[in-house]
Amino acid sequence: MKLQLIGDTSLIADGMSILSQDMNIQLKADGYPVYIKQRKGPLYVNNTNDHGEIFFEEKIHFFRAIGLWIENYQQKRNFELTEEPYFQTNGVMVDASRNGVLKTDELKKILRKMATMGLNVLMVYTEDTYEVPEYPYFGYMRGRYKLRELRLCDDYAHELGIEMIPCIQTLAHLTEALKWNYAANIKDTADILLVGELETHQFIENIIEAASKPFRSQRIHIGMDEAHQLGLGKYLDKNGYRERFNIMNEHLQRVVSIAEKNGLKTMIWSDMYFRLGSKDGSYYDLEASIPEEVIASIPNTQLVYWDYYHTDKKFYKEFIQKHLKLGSAPIFAGGVWTWNGIAPNYGKARATTEAALLACKEEGIEEVFLTMWGDNGAETPLVSGLPMLQLFAEHAYREHVNDEHLQSRFETCAGGRWEDFMILNQFDETPGVSKNNLHESNPSKFLLWQDVLIGLYDKNIHGLSLNDHYEKMISKLNRATEENPQWYLLFDFYRNLAIVLSVKAEIGIKLKEIYDAKDKQEMQLLMKKLEELMQNADALRKCHRDLWFSTNKPFGWEVLEIRYGGLSARLETVHHRMEKWIKGDIAEVEELEEERLEFEGPYEMPSGSLGRNIYKRIVTASDLS
Repeated sequence: MKLQLIGDTSLIADGMSILSQDMNIQLKADGYPVYIKQRKGPLYVNNTNDHGEIFFEEKIHFFRAIGLWIENYQQKRNFELTEEPYFQTNGVMVDASRNGVLKTDELKKILRKMATMGLNVLMVYTEDTYEVPEYPYFGYMRGRYKLRELRLCDDYAHELGIEMIPCIQTLAHLTEALKWNYAANIKDTADILLVGELETHQFIENIIEAASKPFRSQRIHIGMDEAHQLGLGKYLDKNGYRERFNIMNEHLQRVVSIAEKNGLKTMIWSDMYFRLGSKDGSYYDLEASIPEEVIASIPNTQLVYWDYYHTDKKFYKEFIQKHLKLGSAPIFAGGVWTWNGIAPNYGKARATTEAALLACKEEGIEEVFLTMWGDNGAETPLVSGLPMLQLFAEHAYREHVNDEHLQSRFETCAGGRWEDFMILNQFDETPGVSKNNLHESNPSKFLLWQDVLIGLYDKNIHGLSLNDHYEKMISKLNRATEENPQWYLLFDFYRNLAIVLSVKAEIGIKLKEIYDAKDKQEMQLLMKKLEELMQNADALRKCHRDLWFSTNKPFGWEVLEIRYGGLSARLETVHHRMEKWIKGDIAEVEELEEERLEFEGPYEMPSGSLGRNIYKRIVTASDLS
């Protein structure tokens, strides 16, 4: 489509040159006339007769507006639309610390999608995946970003009206950074810094300078969450027991002063204050008591209330009020649920997001962002979270959001079919799982990786016909692969996952049933299925590899390839041993002699849950070190 933008385009010209290809538009003197004007007030687009209009306040509002204008022009020609942004900042945090480190080209792609959605903040969560010149082992062989890579991304984001804010850790969650010998003197426990030490303070000065240097932003997220053992390791040996509220505040004051010396305003995850005030160490404890003297001594920093668990608007409102009592309005952080397993949990992401953002609007919260974590190896591609970014964005500009609106917007902003992406939710919201998968079951993960002979989750899924469930998904994913050319690699990966799970989900159950019946003829037929499964598992590995290398740096893939290698090796061993049993070379297969029990722990197993776990607890009951 050819357009002529009439008005002062100096603010948006570079951004439009970035977005024009994705939007399939050309800016030409003989193009359709669209008058643009920057002014205070709501975002406004219209088209009447022979021209269009776009009024906007901020750069990011224009890029959302041009997408809205094109979308509406293609649908109905004459239209008028006004949107009032609910939030001052609304954005995304992508995880680059759980082995998956997005390529800079992939970050730029996400930035383009964000711009057309109207999201204006991007954080890249980096525990140790950025260069710190003083510490060559910091992020060594982990795909750490170079300063020039992040600076290029910041320049790119700036043209699109998006602020990139460094997001690091300055207390806990530093296991990978502290595992090397250089960190021996600054380590309290395996993942927590030894606070109060000059060497630790120097370390923090160095990482804050390095983390902030690539960016224009004068803000920095300094982490500070989940320091459960704060003051209870080497610190305890050196200083004896001290009130942990005091340790936390003293350290935070030191880090904030270092940041301020660098001209930076800080934000922190808020949970440690609530955990320390809770009798059972819980974050979301409405009875948590934080002493007045502690509140009075909290440094000048913004608290980030992170919550992607509750589906009750009332809870969010109450917890926002508890944050307000700490002295200032919090930033709210929700979640995409890209960390549930190997597929996204859209049900829980949507249920929690809807409740949270309605509460934020009603309570007047001005800053919000959405987290895209990649726990336990970044098995789920982060781009699968784009539909929830769209949901987040629409809530930022509209009071209420419906599916029809989301479908239209997602096709414009992300180039994908909303209903096809929603198919991915079925990988974990299976028979036996309650609506929206609020208990976070991850059957697609544990059924992919669990050992066929040991079958730790076989009892949990018995009688649910999960092979049939995944079989039905294959044709849907075949169509989705064809109809979403921009996302071919994503859907091809999930199509191959469904192919594997359509056999592997219940093969262990079938194997034991045939073994218990001593039916060697039937077992021989099952071995044919197993051979086919071995081939399909390797095809899945290759599809996953193609997808990974298209989006991420190579570092971290070795972990997933080791998992796939283990899967292939174990399937081959199963085939080998069962052939021996069929021939009579061995009298029994000891693993199949064991009675199957339901998988219990470490999480609760309420009704409507099939279980969830991390890789090392899925594949074996033995110690995987």
